Amino acid sequence: MLELNFTQTLGSHTLTLNETLPASGITAIFGVSGAGKTSLINAISGLTRPQSGRIVLNNRVLNDAEKKVCLSPDKRRIGYVFQDARLFPHYSVRGNLRYGMAKNMAGQFDKLVALLGIEPLLDRLPSSLSGGEKQRVAIGRALLTAPELLLLDEPLASLDIPRKRELLPYLQRLAREINVPMLYVSHSLDEILHLADKVLVLEAGRVKAFGNLEEVWGSSVMHPWLPKEQQSSILKVSVLEHHPHYAMTALALGDQHLWVNKIDTPIQSTLRIRIQASDVSLVLQPPLQTSIRNILRAKVAQCFDDNGQVEVQLEVGNRTLWARISPWARDELGIKPGLWLYAQIKSVSITA
Repeated sequence: MLELNFTQTLGSHTLTLNETLPASGITAIFGVSGAGKTSLINAISGLTRPQSGRIVLNNRVLNDAEKKVCLSPDKRRIGYVFQDARLFPHYSVRGNLRYGMAKNMAGQFDKLVALLGIEPLLDRLPSSLSGGEKQRVAIGRALLTAPELLLLDEPLASLDIPRKRELLPYLQRLAREINVPMLYVSHSLDEILHLADKVLVLEAGRVKAFGNLEEVWGSSVMHPWLPKEQQSSILKVSVLEHHPHYAMTALALGDQHLWVNKIDTPIQSTLRIRIQASDVSLVLQPPLQTSIRNILRAKVAQCFDDNGQVEVQLEVGNRTLWARISPWARDELGIKPGLWLYAQIKSVSITA
């Protein structure tokens, strides 16, 4: 695990952390420009030095200001992938990958090359690669140093949309198949949705929220960050069954279930779904006959006005679901915290 308990001042900005990050999966570091995202991973990597506090990785002290301990970057066993790939231009892809490769990673070379889909590139020079290909090579090079932690500083920021879409599946595959925790810096909500297990939200150098993606995304803390068209709920669900006659799949959500367009995923598999707040309507009683397949029992947690509309936070079991309605609907239905009602969601509006 990564223990962060330090303060660092850079110019007029102060970064203050007191969190313990997990030793597995992808933790996204999210915030607007100037929030302290890059400053955080630079302190972890050893590129900058906190004025006070400690940084501890897997019980190894990387920084201890009081004891004047500060390991150099090459002693930290941390991989770092920058926005620009920073490959050696005079080395082939193979040469770049083998540069700094740990001896115990020689047997993993072919597997990692296959995971990243870069075998056809091994004998080419960086100048002949696309932006997405360069970043895949940079990620491979960082992993072949056998790091205990991989830092990625907005690795897709310099890529156009097609190259970003090209690289995302490789990052998802790496997260599933290698046992190296990653800190992924981004201000892209879409990247975070696709990749993150946990999210740490920074604002002006301080932590605004930290936890599982579903919890942070559904919290009111995250709400001001999201554009209206992205106000949504992220839910972790499991595949319950596939309908025998219709191209539909049932997903377990606590003791209730959701029907969605058929997903080619085995039963009991877990996945994430996204439900837009604008696709959730509310009723006080379940309708007897309706084309809407999903009607969930829910409790109103809170509601607040937002530019002429009303955002309603619902509790569905121990999960959070957001709905957006009009003030007229709120007043007519008497929607307020503590009220039990039903949330209606069209199957075709749920994305996995």
